[in-house]
Amino acid sequence: MKFESATIKDIAKALNLSTSTVSRALRGSYEISSETKKQVLEYAEKINYRPNPIALSLKERRTRAIGVVVSEIANNFFSQAINGIESIAYNRGYHVIITQSHESQEREKVNVEHMAARGVDGLLISLSSESEDISYLKELHDKGMPIVFFDRVSKEIETHTVIADNYWGSFHATEHLVYQEFKRIAHITSSPHLSITRERLEGYRDALAKHNVPFREELIKYCPHGGMKVSEMEDAITALMKGKQKPDAIFTAGDRLTMTAFGILKRMKQKKELGFTGFTNTAVGDLFSPTLTVIRQPAFEIGQTAIEFLIQMIESRRPVTEFQDKVLETELVIRESSRKGAIWH
Repeated sequence: MKFESATIKDIAKALNLSTSTVSRALRGSYEISSETKKQVLEYAEKINYRPNPIALSLKERRTRAIGVVVSEIANNFFSQAINGIESIAYNRGYHVIITQSHESQEREKVNVEHMAARGVDGLLISLSSESEDISYLKELHDKGMPIVFFDRVSKEIETHTVIADNYWGSFHATEHLVYQEFKRIAHITSSPHLSITRERLEGYRDALAKHNVPFREELIKYCPHGGMKVSEMEDAITALMKGKQKPDAIFTAGDRLTMTAFGILKRMKQKKELGFTGFTNTAVGDLFSPTLTVIRQPAFEIGQTAIEFLIQMIESRRPVTEFQDKVLETELVIRESSRKGAIWH
């Protein structure tokens, strides 16, 4: 049996109205009385009417689809950002196509080109940890593809960017550990070229400098796959623990980095108490042992802001020439793991 969806003609016939009246009522036209609009919308809801996306795309020369590229959907930050993106997109009549780069530049490039070929109206992108050359994005942008960066951004393309306040989040996390009397605070981070890596490292260094705590290069460990490769993280943590200057605290600069590092440290069963804090949007930090001190990013709001910018660009009748670099505040949530003498069970 072939499924047949309700049409504007069905609504018009049932309500004894013209199809043009129904069409204008569904669009909220000022030409149609509020009483007729109410009648049409209630009946449309009753029969589960949905606009035909193919017909709409042909009429508007738009697909009403938006492509999203993130490193990993399972990442707490990205899953919440996607929720924010969808909360706005669907209410505005857009569908969201989500792809994962898994921190691979090649996979990111393939995903972007595939979505462009499918005719998405715009792209929201958080760059992979490998993405230094973004020429494929520049080419699309030069051809008129609306692009908005969020979280991991690039200045090589003039467009909107939406990020958390990486510098101050990192600064406050590091300063908090200093206030707990930790003096050798290691910093585990991602690829050096990423915007979040640079900004969070700068906040870490400045917090140490403010409190006259020596900066030690050997306490900085870069994990190019952002915590997605456990062996890479194990090597970094093992190198720190076997070094001449063993850390008395660890500060991790990303969601996956934080969760992976915490798990490794638990398995290592450190005899020496170790302070720990990191960027993560996990909702269950208080269930860890010790409970986890975190820097929480406004991921949902970042997603909402990014999609709002993108839709504005898509729907603008004139070329957009003025752009915003939006920075949203982070929050330091203090629990047991950053306390001097915290016990790792």
